[in-house]
Amino acid sequence: MQPLTLGWDLGGTQIKHVLLGEQGEILEQSIETFVQDGKDPAWKACIQKTTSRIKQKWGSLPEAIGLAAPGLVSRDGCAIAHMPGRLQGLEGLRWQEALNHSRPIPVINDAQAALLGEAHLGAAMGMEQVVMITLGTGVGGAAMVDGRLLKGYLGRAGHMGHISLDVDGPPDICRTPGSLEWAIGNATLTERSTGRFASTHDLLTARISGDQEADRIWLRSIHCLAAGITSLINLFDPEAVILGGGIASAGSQLFDPLNEALRQMEWCVGDHRVKLLPAQLGEYAGAIGAARMATEWLQQSH
Repeated sequence: MQPLTLGWDLGGTQIKHVLLGEQGEILEQSIETFVQDGKDPAWKACIQKTTSRIKQKWGSLPEAIGLAAPGLVSRDGCAIAHMPGRLQGLEGLRWQEALNHSRPIPVINDAQAALLGEAHLGAAMGMEQVVMITLGTGVGGAAMVDGRLLKGYLGRAGHMGHISLDVDGPPDICRTPGSLEWAIGNATLTERSTGRFASTHDLLTARISGDQEADRIWLRSIHCLAAGITSLINLFDPEAVILGGGIASAGSQLFDPLNEALRQMEWCVGDHRVKLLPAQLGEYAGAIGAARMATEWLQQSH
């Protein structure tokens, strides 16, 4: 059996997996959507189903397995220690025990995993100073400084969604007032649109059809995102800011007005402007990053 690496990326409504071969090539990948129904976490059933299929197809689970998920990672790197308000059952779950695996299964914050994936195979290849923002159900982020993923004392470093843009705004799930996550994340869109829109996809569909209120809501969100990115540029001085996550797939509807807003806000030194780039690995960046981390763990243990 050839050496394989398995990477998981657990999100608010979906779970992705990639299975990489010995040369890092993608052998299989999938996205499964789950809806919480009952007491047992629906995402756990998705993982158990997929792992059973992988065992049957490949003979056993890979030695190297990594998992990306929202929240703060435990100090030993083997569980999510803190995940307020979402994904019931995730906090404290030891994945080596849950999957009855022979080796420890490292866990990484999902946004940090996405940046690790992009640095390995995507938009951040060859860069050492990079900020990444993931736009989806919530807003995540990660920073690479001098070629190293910034994690911080408790693992909170890079939580770009929880910077404050409005000190009088409503608190988000981490108690930050008027956060970037509140301003553009899918989780708050129903509230921000007073019940009109449940997803950014619906909002942008209405905007394309000429709905002025949808246009106003979207451009306000873009303005807030530009202000947040400007602050992050001043803080980290990156070569590039990479945007990933489901909302980033809006393409020109996102990047055109965002670039225009940044032209008005960014502190430019000479004629230099920070690159604003779309993530290249799509929805699988986090899973690829988790797999990459698992490979590094396995190499360090040998």
